[in-house]
Amino acid sequence: MKTTMFYGAAEVIFANAKQLRNNPTNAELKLWMYLRTKPLDYKFRRQHPIRNFIADFYCHKKKLIIEVDGNIHRLPEVALSDLERTNTLQSEGIKIIRFTNKQVLYEFEQTINQIETILKTPPLGGGGSTPPLESGGCNTPFRGLGGGVS
Repeated sequence: MKTTMFYGAAEVIFANAKQLRNNPTNAELKLWMYLRTKPLDYKFRRQHPIRNFIADFYCHKKKLIIEVDGNIHRLPEVALSDLERTNTLQSEGIKIIRFTNKQVLYEFEQTINQIETILKTPPLGGGGSTPPLESGGCNTPFRGLGGGVS
């Protein structure tokens, strides 16, 4: 299971993921309270190791990562790192949807609706998906820059 679900993640990544699970942000905790209920019968894992990354939330059945990002992801160097990460994960056929902390905390119903729309969407073959529109209509593959699916 580790080679498929975790895509060869190293032990140090598992240790880091455990630390992150023990220290969630308010937005991650709020979203986890919803995702742990198995929406639409999809199981999510929290702070899940994949390769040398840690996904905030991962649904293996759907090959979907949900990221919840703070303002640090607006920094150019972090945005570039996020783009590289997105490209790597998409090459594995994994879809990524990103939300800002603000979206999760203050636009929770819209956030949940976007997640459920993605969960209802049949697989497209390969990573990526059609991005849902969000408040302001801004979608980008970068974490914390307006959310969206990449």
